[in-house]
Amino acid sequence: MHGLRAAVAGTGFMGTTHIEALRRMHVEVTGLLGSTLDKGRQAASRLNVPRVYASFDDLVADPEVDVVHICTPNHLHYSMVKAALEHGKHVICEKPVTRTSRESADLVRLARRAGVVVAVNYNLRYYPLCHEARARIQAGHIGKVWLVHGGYLQDWLVLPTDWNWRIDPDLGGELRAVADIGTHWMDMVTWLTGLRIDAVLAELTTFIPRRMRMRRSVETFAGKLIHSEEAQETEVRTEDCAIILLRFDNGARGVLTVSQVSAGRKNRLWWEISGSNASISWNQERPNELWIGYRERPNEVLIKDPALMDAGARAVAGYPGGHAEGYPDTFLRLFEDVYGYISARDFSKTPTFPTLEDGHRQMVLCEAVLVSARSGTWVDVQA
Repeated sequence: MHGLRAAVAGTGFMGTTHIEALRRMHVEVTGLLGSTLDKGRQAASRLNVPRVYASFDDLVADPEVDVVHICTPNHLHYSMVKAALEHGKHVICEKPVTRTSRESADLVRLARRAGVVVAVNYNLRYYPLCHEARARIQAGHIGKVWLVHGGYLQDWLVLPTDWNWRIDPDLGGELRAVADIGTHWMDMVTWLTGLRIDAVLAELTTFIPRRMRMRRSVETFAGKLIHSEEAQETEVRTEDCAIILLRFDNGARGVLTVSQVSAGRKNRLWWEISGSNASISWNQERPNELWIGYRERPNEVLIKDPALMDAGARAVAGYPGGHAEGYPDTFLRLFEDVYGYISARDFSKTPTFPTLEDGHRQMVLCEAVLVSARSGTWVDVQA
């Protein structure tokens, strides 16, 4: 697609998902980088990728690479994005884009100087009914937004024997659940409404203060119990759960619950937005249904059907009515958006995909959440 060629850093859950989406676009994946050379070779063989890089320096120095996909642990994002920018590469980076707002602000500055495109993979925007909801909210169908509430719940870290690199603040950052999945929710609702979160009041809780840390790497969502000889007991310094009160710039209020220890909730992002005329709600575990609520007429459940949807929503719907859209499709639609923008070469136009600036805003929000949780007070979110 568009003649652009990609390389992927990271061969775990996310790296594999990126490569599968790129293949659906007919983008040539020229090579990949694993956490070790051996893991890179194994992944390249499994995914039929022709080249394995020995280092990230080798990857960004490759003249056959136009776009770099960064799917590594968070502590590597800043240095990798910076190196890619210095080599004039376009970037799609997993979220959170960095571990601090200082790092993300520096990348924004470097990207503007380099004149390249950097997108952050807030892919959940790309469910068709989220685009439909945004169109209805922006058109004023629900009236003035009053209340935004919801959550993002998972259960893959509910056991003391569950471990992943995200738990380690040196690798994932000081915030875990909020940065990993809470930023998806905050990005989503601000994109849907066009509003900004101006202030937060947060409480962070670690329900499992000690976990069994694996001596070997563990894939995300591996869901496997371990034997004691494979692990050592470790203090946990990141949150399992967060409750965050929100104030928006139009006077609306919000509540966000984030948890990675909610048994039975595999990947439930949901939001409900109440306005002066109507309410609207969506749940990622039932992604092809959009609920619309009214005071004085029957409520509605809109089932995804491009023939009944806004033009923008139709553009990200790959299948006709009665055919479900799913998680892998959101990667495809985001990548199509980014690659199309790069190919058009008119970077003066406002992008429709999640930008580096959006990623930076999420880091500013994360730091406000952390300050609020430590102080027990409302904290204004800096511009």
